This record gives sequence, C-alpha cells and structure tokens, in this order.
Amino acid sequence: MKPLTKQITALIADDEPLLREHLRANLARLWPELHIVDEARNGREAVEMFDIHQPDIVFLDVHMPGLNGIEAARSIARRAHIVFFTAYEQYAVQAFEQGAIDYLVKPIIEARLADTITRLQQRMKQANDTGTSYDALLDRMASDMRQRSPQRNYLQWIKASVGNSVRLIPVEQVAFLRSDEKYTLVAWDGGDALIRKSIRELSDELDPERFAQTHRSVIVNLHYVSEVTRGMNETAELHIRGRPDVLPVSRSYLHLFRQM
Repeated sequence: MKPLTKQITALIADDEPLLREHLRANLARLWPELHIVDEARNGREAVEMFDIHQPDIVFLDVHMPGLNGIEAARSIARRAHIVFFTAYEQYAVQAFEQGAIDYLVKPIIEARLADTITRLQQRMKQANDTGTSYDALLDRMASDMRQRSPQRNYLQWIKASVGNSVRLIPVEQVAFLRSDEKYTLVAWDGGDALIRKSIRELSDELDPERFAQTHRSVIVNLHYVSEVTRGMNETAELHIRGRPDVLPVSRSYLHLFRQM
C-alpha cells in the first residue's frame, strides 16, 4: 500500500476581495491539488491565520493596511514558502533577482502564475533554506517601501477613562497596551487606564517604528523594553522599564527582538 501524500496547503492575504477571488479561482484551475485553508484581509490577519493553519505556502500582497505584507513575511519567517503579489514592479524585480521569494505582478497573468506554481512545486521537493538572502531581501523591500510611500499620520493621543475623568494620554508615554475580552489596558507613565479600542484597531493606528505587537493581546512601546528573556518553543518575555509587568512574545513576533 502506497503512503498517503501530504496535502499541500496555502493561505491568501490581500485587502482586495476581487483579487483574492481571482487568485483562488486560478489556483483551483492550475493546481487543483492545492488546498486554500483561508483568506486574510490584511497582514495581521495573515499572521494570525498562519499560526492557526500552518500552511505550506502564503500568497501575500505587499501593500496592505496595518501590518503590510513584508512585515507579515517576517513574522512567518521561513516556516512557509512566500509568494508576494504587488502592483509595483520594483519589488518584483528584487524578489526575482534574489531567488528567495517568488512574486506576481497585478493584475495576475495566468501564464506567470503557472510559472510560479512550477517553481513552488520544485521548491517543495527541496529543503533549501534561503538564509541571510531572505532577510536581506525583506530589509531592502521595506526600505524601498518607506521611501516611496506617503507619510502617514499616526495616533498621537489616546483618550482613556481614569476614575471619573477622561484623560488624553500622549502615546510616547504609553509603555504597553494589553487587551482582555472587553477592554484594553493602557499602561503609561501616569498609571493605568482602560479603553474600549481593540488591539487590532490600535495596531493599525500606532507608529510601527515605536510600537510593536508581540502577542495577539499585547502591543509594547519598544522604548520601554528593558530586557528580553528567551523562553521555550521560540517564545520570549519582555521586562518593562520602571514596571513589574512581564509581557509575552509569541513565536510569530520573536523576530522583532532577535538583535536585543
């Protein structure tokens, strides 16, 4: 009796529903054995869904609201084969020259998708690690994106209830944010406060140069991190300057602290 062949799985992430639908339909026709486990509307959903499904392949749009495709790829690291799709040819050229990550240019052409499928099938038979070239490519793409993207206006103040009053808390004084089922705790220099905004909403509004999501329920101000303690199974804990709190770092966000 022949051993069962493992089914190849994939995740699609793009904020455009029509593109997701178009890509899914073309993949079904060109690679019917491929199973699409889910679709994500942005980079943050892509990371969350990847942790749940652990697909073999992730199709990522470079430009997505909140966490973009490049940062999502960093979180996924080398746990899956990445295929970027983008409307900007310069990212595609970099990816193709490096050979570490495949790409598709919007609008997606069927012949190009067929070539990508062939390369993916070949790579799935090889256990090759792209190593430094993978990280260097993402660094180059992120730098290029920052130079070409318009300047965003990030959140400057957080309105929160403190006792019977409402405070406007400057975001630079916020050490971390941690959510539970109904509220999000804002830990800042003046104490603690509660707000009704979710971590997902806040992560899209805060400056990623200062704030980083480290867990599905935690965002931390990187300027307040005093120590990183590595844990089991590629996790870690963050110690916060001037506070007793210890915050979790899940596997998908550990790459943010590899140099600390």
